[in-house]
Amino acid sequence: MPMQDLHDAIAEARRRYADANPKSRAAHEAAAAHLPGGNTRTVLHFEPFPLTMIGGEGAELIDLDGHRYLDFVSEYSAGLYGHSDATIKAATKDAIDRGMVLGAPTRYERELAGLICGRFPSIEQLRFCNSGTEANILALTTARVVTGREKVLVFRGAYHGGVIKFGHDTTPFNIPYDYVLADFNDTKGTEALIRQHGDQLAAVIVEPILGVGGNIPADPAFLAMLRQTTRDVGALLILDEVKTARLGPAGLQGRMGITPDLTTLGKIIAGGFPTGAFGGSAAIMQHYNPHKPGSLNHAGTFNNNICSMAAGCAALGEVFTPPRAEAFYETSEAFRRSLNTLFADAGVPMYCNGLGSIFAIHFTDRPLSRMVERTEAGKALNALLHLELLLRGVLIIGRGDLFLSLPMTEAHFGQARDALAGFIDQHKPLIARVLAHTPNPS
Repeated sequence: MPMQDLHDAIAEARRRYADANPKSRAAHEAAAAHLPGGNTRTVLHFEPFPLTMIGGEGAELIDLDGHRYLDFVSEYSAGLYGHSDATIKAATKDAIDRGMVLGAPTRYERELAGLICGRFPSIEQLRFCNSGTEANILALTTARVVTGREKVLVFRGAYHGGVIKFGHDTTPFNIPYDYVLADFNDTKGTEALIRQHGDQLAAVIVEPILGVGGNIPADPAFLAMLRQTTRDVGALLILDEVKTARLGPAGLQGRMGITPDLTTLGKIIAGGFPTGAFGGSAAIMQHYNPHKPGSLNHAGTFNNNICSMAAGCAALGEVFTPPRAEAFYETSEAFRRSLNTLFADAGVPMYCNGLGSIFAIHFTDRPLSRMVERTEAGKALNALLHLELLLRGVLIIGRGDLFLSLPMTEAHFGQARDALAGFIDQHKPLIARVLAHTPNPS
């Protein structure tokens, strides 16, 4: 049976992986004494055990057993700058040398705020926080306060942080907002839901690329509908660009011509250090002005920590400048398309869905526009791909995502293409049998 053959291939790949990584296995097993399952971040776990990394340089990582890898995990998009950018390191060291935990405003947060507002026309003012998750919580809370309404429209397959995530439904782990669930890129159905709940709707929050749902780009007409319909009913449109801010000088909102009421950011804006931000029109953000009576009290000990703020100033001010951002998008998009050409020429049903430096490999021969339904066969094929690429020195995310980083070169892209070609040569007949048995595995 094809599925049994697939499970056998995964078991064999896991055996080779375990044999090659005895030190990582021992470290994982020892960690279980203090960390449940040896882990403090669920997404980093995979069977039989995750690697333990001891260092990184440029776009490459080194594990405990001494293996070197090309890193397409890229810290789930936060690793845009690679592992050793000299400009960011120097700026952070300089800030630390001047004194840490100062307990007061510093020049760094003001400079970084100016850099962000200068790049995103929709962001006239902003507030910093500690993560993209916090940024989305604060943006949603802002919308509820400003509108005086409770409902929040979200999309199946969306991920807005560890406590705001959705499959076909909400999860018990989610913050208990009053959610309305819609289908991503369903323009007609979503408009009807917005109008149905309009007088109770505080906000619509959307990723311009549905990330965990399969790296599905939003249809520009879908985003345009969201913008117009939220205005019609008096709800706020929140664009979650925590990941997608890397896709151009002004993120995807600049590339797609969409102007949200609030934007949330994280990942890349602090050069690899923890941070988040939410911002929008001055009229909305003035609710946080402490000079005004009744202003909102926004706290957070590390909102303006000097490491993140100084690194962010260097990252956005000197490294990922608007021209560099545009050039990086073009280079990344050319690489993504080259992989799709590789798959088509090999006659294998695989496709890189996404845009620029954010995409995912799916076992299909065509672009996807709706949330991916992850079947048993799809998950198993992704697991096999993940392990086989890892054994070839290329790290990707277990569900098939790849995030590119600035230090990557044409040599790195060639290494990735060679690894994928090797995977195809080894497993093309098995993939064909599985897909014949399960035509829509994703």
